[in-house]
Amino acid sequence: MRTGITIDVKPEDRERLLAVLANRNSPQKHVWRARIVLLTAEGHGTAAIMRQAGVAKTAVWRWQERFMEAGTDGLLRDKTRPSRIAPLPPAVAERVVALTLGAPPGETTRWTAPAMAAEVGISVSSVQRIWRAHGLQPHRLRQFKLSNDPRFAAKLRDIVGLYVDPPAHAVVLSVDEKSQIQALDRTQPGLPLKRGRCGTTTHDYKRHGTTTLFAAFDVLEGRVIGRCMRRHRHQEFIRFLNAIEAAVPAGKQIHVILDNYAAHKHPKVIAWLGRHPRVAFHFTPTSASWLNAVEGFFAKLTKRRLKRGVFHSVVSLQAAINRFVAEANEDPRPFRWIKDPDKIIAAVRRGHQALDSLH
Repeated sequence: MRTGITIDVKPEDRERLLAVLANRNSPQKHVWRARIVLLTAEGHGTAAIMRQAGVAKTAVWRWQERFMEAGTDGLLRDKTRPSRIAPLPPAVAERVVALTLGAPPGETTRWTAPAMAAEVGISVSSVQRIWRAHGLQPHRLRQFKLSNDPRFAAKLRDIVGLYVDPPAHAVVLSVDEKSQIQALDRTQPGLPLKRGRCGTTTHDYKRHGTTTLFAAFDVLEGRVIGRCMRRHRHQEFIRFLNAIEAAVPAGKQIHVILDNYAAHKHPKVIAWLGRHPRVAFHFTPTSASWLNAVEGFFAKLTKRRLKRGVFHSVVSLQAAINRFVAEANEDPRPFRWIKDPDKIIAAVRRGHQALDSLH
C-alpha cells in the first residue's frame, strides 16, 4: 500500500467536486473519481477509498495522480486512447491516389470504392477517407466542349461588343430555335407535394406530337418575339425573319446573333438577307451556343413551363409556350454581359493546350 499521498483541494475545486456528487445526472465515472479525490484530501487510506468508491487499487492511484497533474478538469476529461487498428502507412494512401488518377483495370470506365479497396487490400471506408482527404471524386464527371473555330476570338469580341456597347439606333436580337419540344402526357396522374413526401409522376408517358419555338430575345429591352412552328427548316426560319422585320420599327438597324445551324446559312436565307439591308447576321463561334443570350430564356422556359408539364395535344403545348412568352414580356429584364472576353479566350487557349499535351 502506498503511503504519504496527500492532496490539497482548493475551495473552488472542492465546490466543483461536491457539485458533481450532488448532481444526479453526473456520469458515474465522474462521481467515483470525485469521491476518490475528496476521500484522499480527508486523509483516508487507499483501502478505505477502495471500499467507499468501489474501485480497484490501480484506479485509486491513477486518479490521484491525474488530479495532482491536471486538477479537476483532468478528472472530468478522458485522455484519448490509441486506436485498436494501426493507421494506414502513407505509402498506402499514395498508392490509392496514384491508382485513382490513372485508368481503372479492364474495361471499366471509372474507379469505385469497392474496386479500389479490393485492389489495394484495405476497407471501403479507408478508400473513401483517402479520397475525401485528397479531394478526389471519381464518380463525378464534368462535360466540356472547346470551340475549334479559327475565328473564335474575333467572333467572340464582335458579339460581346454588341452586348456591352450596342450601336445607336439599332436593335440587337439573340435568335435561335428550340426544336422537338414534345407534348408529353403522363399515363397516370401523380400525387401532389405534401409534408414529408415529394410530388410523384410516372416514368412513362404518351407523346402527342412536337413543336418548334423560334425566339428572338431583345438584348436591350429584354422582350421576346416568339413563334411556334411545326418544323425548323429554312422556310420556317425565313417566315420568322419576316415576323422580326415587321415587329421592329422602320429606321432601326437589326443585328441578329445566331448560331451556325444549316438553316441559318441556307442560300435562300442569304438571298433574303440581301433583300433586307437593315438586317445583319452575327454568327457565334462553332460549339459556342452558350454565347447566345436567348439560351437563358430557353432554360427558364424548360424549367418553369415544360418540365413536369402535362400536355394533351400540340395545341395545348403551344398555348402554354405562348403564355410564357407573354408573361416574360410583361416584366422584361435586359440582358447584361459581365464576363471579360480576354479571360474567356485565355481559358479556351489553356484548354487546347491541355488537350494537346494529353494527345
